Amino acid sequence: MAGTRDWRQWRDEQAARLEKATGETLGTWAARVRSAGLPDRPAITAWLAERGVTGYAAMLLRYEQLGYPDFMTATADSLVDAQYADRPALRPIYDAVLEAALGQGEVTVQTRKTYVSLLTPRRTFIRVQATTLKRVDVALRLAADAGGRLVRSRHENMPVQFGLASVAELDDEAVELMRRTYEANV
Repeated sequence: MAGTRDWRQWRDEQAARLEKATGETLGTWAARVRSAGLPDRPAITAWLAERGVTGYAAMLLRYEQLGYPDFMTATADSLVDAQYADRPALRPIYDAVLEAALGQGEVTVQTRKTYVSLLTPRRTFIRVQATTLKRVDVALRLAADAGGRLVRSRHENMPVQFGLASVAELDDEAVELMRRTYEANV
């Protein structure tokens, strides 16, 4: 079972959190920010902080006032297409990793501008990124030491990763690492 998420779901989640925390809707807050006539990001941030709105809720309201970046309004498919536009030979590797991950259980695919997160019902367990023109890195939220095909990851919550330069490198060992990672995070 799989679901796909892009930034629109993030927007909806943050709007719901804002309303839960303040009792006011995104539309109400956006109207307040507009009527305050705040000229830029620092002014909006300070104004919201004075009213107890910080973090992602403040980010959402800044986007509502100043406009959303292109990647926030893109579809999941267009984000992935853009990630592999200059490295089409790596797209089959991404597709194979995705297929292998989806076979582990309930997985949600969450696209970002430069990578894709794979989530269990509990949390992110894998991050897939075309790191170079010749390699896709698969970072794992797995308590394992670097060694063999696993190297240390630069992602704080994903301590190890392995690279793939071809679909053939997504072998039984790699799929087993993905399975162990899924099981550790479900």
